Amino acid sequence: MATMADVARSAGVSVATVSHVLNGTRPVLPRTRQAVLDAVEELGYTPNTLARSLVTSRTRSIGLAVSTTGNPYFTEILRGVEAAALEHGYSLLVADPHDDPGHERRAVRLLHERRVDGMVVAPSADPRGLLAYLGRHAVPVVFLDRLVDAAADGAPRFDQVCAESAGPTAGLVTHLAGLGHRRIGLVAGRPGLSTTRERITGYRHGLAAAGLPYDERLLVHGDSESAGAERATAALLSLAAPPTALVTANDAMTLGALRALRDRGLSVPGDIALCCFDDFPWADLFSPRLTAVAQPGRELGAQAVRMLLERLAAPDRPARTVRLPCTFVHRTSCGCPDQPTRPEPPRKEPSHDRRRR
Repeated sequence: MATMADVARSAGVSVATVSHVLNGTRPVLPRTRQAVLDAVEELGYTPNTLARSLVTSRTRSIGLAVSTTGNPYFTEILRGVEAAALEHGYSLLVADPHDDPGHERRAVRLLHERRVDGMVVAPSADPRGLLAYLGRHAVPVVFLDRLVDAAADGAPRFDQVCAESAGPTAGLVTHLAGLGHRRIGLVAGRPGLSTTRERITGYRHGLAAAGLPYDERLLVHGDSESAGAERATAALLSLAAPPTALVTANDAMTLGALRALRDRGLSVPGDIALCCFDDFPWADLFSPRLTAVAQPGRELGAQAVRMLLERLAAPDRPARTVRLPCTFVHRTSCGCPDQPTRPEPPRKEPSHDRRRR
């Protein structure tokens, strides 16, 4: 088997330079780096990751804790995390917390016991036990998609990355109001999640911007999953004055809402207009095609990895929260022609990058 010394001789560099290239411990000239990588490829050199981890106290592995099994959106995030990790020479260990606080703590503990260098976590609605564990063991972490509470001064305590939520949701509401709808319902997610709070905020801002009153009966919780959304939508349809338009707050709940509408023989958008938060691969195949807010799932995953690697390189740097923009995808379920227009939110969201002061 080829050794690091063999690679160094073939590339015409020192063993230390080979180490810096393979471990990313020091900048190397692009020409030198390529010579080392060519020698690695030619000789079939495979680094001894176990020996390297004993020397560096690093395993070059990242733990990912997201509930991937029932949500296509998190599958896109997983792809982004995996691609970015591989690009930077890290392996990926994945655990599914199932959106349950107890299971979440066990999943994170399992990843920690595998000695990952850091973690990317989409926290549950009650992350108190998770935060206590991560703080007690000083685990480098980036929270993904769902934010945890900020410190008393408003600055983030942890690195976090998510998509904008309030503005895009408000945009969906004002778009439906512009089409003449006056009773617009919201199927919101699981209480306690930051995404749920922000999309409810956006819903209410959208109503206010359109001059419509807020009616608490038109806001129901689908608990971020299909079956819950089906029940919640059925409750809306049972009102004496049901909504004429509906906003669903994630892709899984969109499916549940469509099932409830189908079971009652209602057509979209003929009987009720529909807009959804999250665009998924087959949204364009429905009849009608679904008008949606598309989140940058893969870029969110990649950004989380970049932030984690920055944290590993500079443990004392201020924590920050990064928000990425969403895209309005105009199709026909809202009840208007399929045109590439984008509704404007009534107000801007906070800065994309809030640093501790």
